[in-house]
Amino acid sequence: MLKTSTSRLSPPSGLRLLNLGFGVWTALVFVFLYLPIFVLVVYSFNTSRLNILWEGFTLRWYLEIADNVRIIRALKNSLIVASFTTLASVIIGTAGAWLLHRYRYRFSRTIQTLICVPMIMPEIVLGVSLLVFFTVVGLELGYLTVILAHVTFCFPFVLVAVQARLQGLDPSLEEAAMDLGASPLKAFWLVIIPCLRPAIVSGALMAFTLSMDELIVTVFTSGLGSATLPTVVFGMAKIGLNPMLNALSAVFVVTTIAFVLFSNHLKKLSAR
Repeated sequence: MLKTSTSRLSPPSGLRLLNLGFGVWTALVFVFLYLPIFVLVVYSFNTSRLNILWEGFTLRWYLEIADNVRIIRALKNSLIVASFTTLASVIIGTAGAWLLHRYRYRFSRTIQTLICVPMIMPEIVLGVSLLVFFTVVGLELGYLTVILAHVTFCFPFVLVAVQARLQGLDPSLEEAAMDLGASPLKAFWLVIIPCLRPAIVSGALMAFTLSMDELIVTVFTSGLGSATLPTVVFGMAKIGLNPMLNALSAVFVVTTIAFVLFSNHLKKLSAR
């Protein structure tokens, strides 16, 4: 009886082979995606200036990054743009998510679709359209245009994250606060915002990461003195091989992974 029961629980041989095939395919996909990144990080510690053959371990290229005035200036620009972009995206995304959740509009679905369009629109199309718009309205390219461009595609991520949290929010919380004498604005600030904090922080981290990594839209909307780190790295890569690029890319990769993991962790807390 024990052998019969065991045989019934085991999957058919064909299904086992199919699962094995999917497992091997998944492993190959991960190797294809992440092996180049792993090699890049490893070669960022290579003493060779050509980075073709491994010649030894060094931290020289990371130290040269700290002494490169152009890179440091571009990093400051990226942090300034990303900080203002994150702040504006959090305010617009949170307010927009709450308004779409709290009130019913005649064209609410259309509005929702239009908000999400920048998330899926090709970056080159978004960059060109924003450049044309800024030129038509007479807005000089600089920090402001880059921030406005980044907010355009960053705030929908905050809005979607907050909307997901609002779906599981108990509507009686706001009603109870207002019954106790709180105004709608006070109830929103003291009751709703604390409940939305994990989603807001998660969306803010995503917006900050996207702004720091953005290249194509920034190329079209930046001016003199407002070049960000990705644009500088792209310009250095076009000139030729530079060991500092590996070190810079490694720093970007590690930082981005850390932000994404932290953002996913906050999303899980928000879902709970």
